Amino acid sequence: MAVPKILLFYAFTPLSDPEAVRLWQRELCEANGLRGRILLSRDGINGTVGGDIDGVKRYLRRTKEYPAFRDLDVKWSEGTGLDAGGASIDFPKLSVKVRDEIVSFGAPDELRVTEDGVVGGGARLSPEGLNALAAERDDLVLFDGRNAFEAQIGRFEGAVVPDVSTTRDFVEVLDSGAYDHLKDKPVVTYCTGGVRCEVLSSLMIARGFSEVYQLDGGVVRYGERFGDDGLWNGSLYVFDKRGSLDFSDHTAVIGACVVCDGATKEMRNCADPSCRTQLVVCAEHDDVRCDVHAGSTTSD
Repeated sequence: MAVPKILLFYAFTPLSDPEAVRLWQRELCEANGLRGRILLSRDGINGTVGGDIDGVKRYLRRTKEYPAFRDLDVKWSEGTGLDAGGASIDFPKLSVKVRDEIVSFGAPDELRVTEDGVVGGGARLSPEGLNALAAERDDLVLFDGRNAFEAQIGRFEGAVVPDVSTTRDFVEVLDSGAYDHLKDKPVVTYCTGGVRCEVLSSLMIARGFSEVYQLDGGVVRYGERFGDDGLWNGSLYVFDKRGSLDFSDHTAVIGACVVCDGATKEMRNCADPSCRTQLVVCAEHDDVRCDVHAGSTTSD
């Protein structure tokens, strides 16, 4: 019986020929019927792919045989389903590209990577380690390393959520001094699967933050360990057709529809084809349009 699975993975490791790795990865995905998105750079690999569990397993086994990817950070989750050809319906196509960065902070020259990973990043915290530190330190700051819209449907209790619409905005926000008051506090960065915080924590340390941690494996791994019975609250936004992940049968719905303020975890693109803004909406208002300049929303 075909079982849909989705794989979220990354590795920071030097790649001497990212283009050659791209060709190999694309061929490997195609051979195993996978769809999704993979980014490669001189600093490593970052991807999410989906398909039948057997194909995903074969892909992962072959990928980890490559010496640079033997320590690949991997998270599994359930896919929505497979189409008649056995391909994941959670991804429209397969995209494998080489970029300057595998996470687009717009600061490739600041990142230093060796065979051991990112140089100068935050100390890693396991899910258990995060809970222990939160219990010990009443001045602990949880710092959301995702786009602000992602936090509207799920976030850690009391987290600082920077007002950023893209990952590239973080450098400007940090350089603005908006969070300089946190530089002497213990700061735990978190993101979906951990990859963004590998870079974010190093950028913060380089800018004088004195005690920086990163949640190892991100919210995905924390949710796998504690479900909705820990510090996390709500649903986890994901960048595929599923839209979000819940970690238990009692996940809180913390999102509020931008039109009627009703409780929802659903997000949709603005109905205006020229606008890429993500909006929290309920089923009744999924045709909502926004005027991002005026800050208003309308529903047809």
